Amino acid sequence: MNDSSDVNRSTLLVPPNADPRMIHAQALKSHSHQDRFLCNQLISLYSKSSLLSYARRVFAQIPSPNVVSWTSLISAHADSLLSLRHFVSMLRHSALPNQRTVASLLRTCTTLLCVPFGLSLHSLSLKLGFANEPFSGSALVSFYSKCRLAGGALKVFHEMPEKDEVCYSAVIVGLAQSSRPIDALSVFADMKCCDIGSTMHSVSGALRAASELAALEQCAIIHAHAVVTGLDNNVVVASALIDGYGKAGVISDARYVFDENVAVMNDIGWNAMMSGYAQQGDVESAVKLFHEMDSQGLVPDEYSFLAILTACCNAGLVTETENWLTQMRLEYALEPRLEHYTCLVSAMGNAGKLEEAKKLAMTMPFEPDAAVWRSLLIACGHHSDANMACSVAGQLLELDPNDDSAYVIAANILSSSGRWNEVAEVRKRMKDRRVKKEGGMSWIEVRGEVHVFMSGDRKHERTEEVYLKLMELMEKIENLGYVPVWKVISHELGEREKKEALWYHSEKLAVAFGLLNGVSPPHKPLRVVKNLRICKDCHEVFKYISRAEEREIIVRDVNRYHRFLNGICTCGDIW
Repeated sequence: MNDSSDVNRSTLLVPPNADPRMIHAQALKSHSHQDRFLCNQLISLYSKSSLLSYARRVFAQIPSPNVVSWTSLISAHADSLLSLRHFVSMLRHSALPNQRTVASLLRTCTTLLCVPFGLSLHSLSLKLGFANEPFSGSALVSFYSKCRLAGGALKVFHEMPEKDEVCYSAVIVGLAQSSRPIDALSVFADMKCCDIGSTMHSVSGALRAASELAALEQCAIIHAHAVVTGLDNNVVVASALIDGYGKAGVISDARYVFDENVAVMNDIGWNAMMSGYAQQGDVESAVKLFHEMDSQGLVPDEYSFLAILTACCNAGLVTETENWLTQMRLEYALEPRLEHYTCLVSAMGNAGKLEEAKKLAMTMPFEPDAAVWRSLLIACGHHSDANMACSVAGQLLELDPNDDSAYVIAANILSSSGRWNEVAEVRKRMKDRRVKKEGGMSWIEVRGEVHVFMSGDRKHERTEEVYLKLMELMEKIENLGYVPVWKVISHELGEREKKEALWYHSEKLAVAFGLLNGVSPPHKPLRVVKNLRICKDCHEVFKYISRAEEREIIVRDVNRYHRFLNGICTCGDIW
């Protein structure tokens, strides 16, 4: 078979939107149906038309299929295990794959989560010498990224001598999805320094990373970059911007981006905007947007309702939460998921309806997970119900005996009730199981740079200044009437130990750093993100600091946003 005649025989082709069976018929009439080049094209056209049985029939007619033929057949079945089976057959026929073959197979492995097969393909690519080539390298980066194997993606990425925008996009998105936001932003910055063009995926991935850090300045910098590159009106980038500004707590900027792109906005963007309001507990704005979305002809989905339920929960509205859950099921024919019921359990618990909340957790159509029991356990702490707390903590520990939060929250509730023997028992169980409390971590963004603080941290380059500023603040608010919440600390500690244990929490250090002279303009809020739930003492301290310093302080913990201003927090002291 001579492929040199492929160009002439390709004149048999008709426009690509035509039925490939017409092309096949022409080939049969002209006796060119065994031409390998034309057969390869037919396989691709049949696969695009979802006529896979025809594709396989054409392949079977090729006397001596080459790597292109095999790759066409493999790509035609990219969404099924047949793709991998055809590849095994290819190897048995002593045909070796090329970059495009491997790239197609890796897409299949990603779709079907066949990680071991993907790892074998990586090994084969290394042996054949094209693992670091742009096409196969980008496919490997995408495979590792989408399978949440960020370490593998970075390794392949760094080993590639030449990287294009597709490769950068894949690793940025992968790192962002794998909760490695600082690495994702670092790669994005490297991409810009190397003058590699941005794509909607690299920009939206970087925005996702910035939103996880609630890094407002980074979000604004990436927004400016999107405007310069003309990507700001892309619906994917616009949705990511809304999410980024929303998670940074700047709802006005999120709404500005939303209004600028509302004509092309899809349901993802609408849901992101509603979620921004939900995190603030702004039920009125979230509900208004929900009805606007409905009137625009966009059908609300489970994420739309999750935003509304979250808003109602954060606002402490139990009846409204129940009503929206019912409406979701009856009026929109959407079955609530576990996370929807979690909102109702949390709302009931925060309202003091602990028995009702527990009953719902036990009778809802899903097995309650750790998030359900943890939210109820926290509610027990708010309402000082030590007996219920012990029961709920037991449920949580049945799911995960090494859940440090269950031990810590239960111990704090028991200690506040003066049940010291039980506190000692909880801590002994924790010690026996070798469970360590997760360290508190907070970060604050200053001039585009993220500063991370741990509890009792002394590694920051301005540690001495931070500690002096914190001491000054604590003395200042004590004169205003602040009384330390000693009861959250074991009675076995002395007064000095208690004070130090409370004073040097990571969020306090972050706020002290933010208030250092020249660090942040007085008119801007201080924005702190914390990896754990903010403790009662820090919450009380920030209310006093906001009053003493006449500054707005915004803290995003694992539960919600807290906006402190003039001695008041928007959460109403329930979180």
